[in-house]
Amino acid sequence: MSATTTAAPTTAAPTTGDVRIPLRAHLRHTGALVRRNLLWIRQDPESMFDAILMPIVFTLLFVYVFGGSIGQALGGDQHAYVQYVVPGMMAMMGMSMAMSVGTGFNQDFNTGVMDRFRSLPIGRGSVLFAKIAVELLRMMIATTIMLIVGVLVGFDITDWGGLLAAVALAALFGSALMWVFLTLGVVLKNAQSVQGLGFLVLMPLQFGSSIFAPTDSMPGWLQSFTDVNPLSSLADAARGLMVGGNGPIAHDVWVTVGWSVGLTAVMAPIAIHKFRTKS
Repeated sequence: MSATTTAAPTTAAPTTGDVRIPLRAHLRHTGALVRRNLLWIRQDPESMFDAILMPIVFTLLFVYVFGGSIGQALGGDQHAYVQYVVPGMMAMMGMSMAMSVGTGFNQDFNTGVMDRFRSLPIGRGSVLFAKIAVELLRMMIATTIMLIVGVLVGFDITDWGGLLAAVALAALFGSALMWVFLTLGVVLKNAQSVQGLGFLVLMPLQFGSSIFAPTDSMPGWLQSFTDVNPLSSLADAARGLMVGGNGPIAHDVWVTVGWSVGLTAVMAPIAIHKFRTKS
């Protein structure tokens, strides 16, 4: 009797990594974790400050600080710059939200939350998919606020279908970037490292693109970089979808979709593997 009693705990505790979890269970686990993350935001509303304040501050900053001079370079005035910069800033929203998911994920590891999740019989990928789902919701809130501020400072919405397509494209690319930062959140030691490395990547990609200003006046070597920068493709695609353009936009749309699919296909398995094997 005693031998049977002592042997039972060792055979009745398989790890989640050893158990194949069906798709329906994965979806149920993801839904429960999304709800958990939303409840956490409800208890800690300060975690929404970046999604609420960042689009307001950046939109007003770029419109009123650079709008006059860059608007003249565009052959118009501040109003012309509003039409240029607001669609481009959708690309910035996705990247900024992606960086925050990496820092939050790392903090969850350091506070022991992820250790608790990994001890439960839930799919490893469900934890990461739930993080991305909630971060996409935060991104949609930030994008909506940015568009509202943009309209208040003079942005003209003339094509609602194009607007929705641009938002969907930005969300697709933003979700792909989130896999990159989730991987960084797992492999780096602390949230400061994730944030520091994120800014080193974020700043050259954002300012070395067509998000905030046309690239015609940039040096040749920098123009070569902006040509292959996916943020330029996303900004130009959103601009073409929302306000029209002088040329075809299909190329920029497909380049953005290609980057999104490629990043997700490469980084999602890596992020899930690193999460499963992190000690």
